[in-house]
Amino acid sequence: MNQANTPQESPFLLLNEERAGKIMACISRRQPTLTIVLENVHDSHNVSAVLRSCDAVGVLDVHLVYHSGQSFPELGEKSSASARKWVLTHKHHSIESCYAFLRSQGKTILTTAMGNEARSLYSVDFTGPIAIVFGNEHAGVSDEAIAKADGNVLIPQVGMIQSLNISVACAVTLYEAFRQRMQHGMYDSPQMDQHMLDEYLNIFALK
Repeated sequence: MNQANTPQESPFLLLNEERAGKIMACISRRQPTLTIVLENVHDSHNVSAVLRSCDAVGVLDVHLVYHSGQSFPELGEKSSASARKWVLTHKHHSIESCYAFLRSQGKTILTTAMGNEARSLYSVDFTGPIAIVFGNEHAGVSDEAIAKADGNVLIPQVGMIQSLNISVACAVTLYEAFRQRMQHGMYDSPQMDQHMLDEYLNIFALK
């Protein structure tokens, strides 16, 4: 047989029916209108924990922004519990380029930082196209990220230490978004057409 004339099979055609069905069921519940942004988060365990939470609530894309001398952390297979396989990550070297991309998708951008102008997490409508920005473990979200965003939110707290670990804060926020979207039936039917679902099945079949 002449291999050069043999059509190349799509990766998802090589999957067994059960595996393909499981991946498609997952993709069908992905929320392309709910995006997480991490700015200069240097601890790989925090990044991995965020990816696990994103996978759990159906986030499709996570944007990683590293600037001002910060570098992208290496994510180990063990620390991420393989969640990084099922969440698409995108790298940027500036807030400006990240925000420009998100706005091209029609997303509202909200930062998460303490401040007088911050709204409570529970007053935010998370059912529309939205991107939520979480900052560095020590410095938080940068002034530039806050200034160029569409708003700022915080998680209400009544403790002595008004701070949560970044991965915990992200999980709390994501599950509020998950609650709202569940109530609106946004997981009941795909947010993407069949062509896009098949495209992502191809992508995830290789993982």
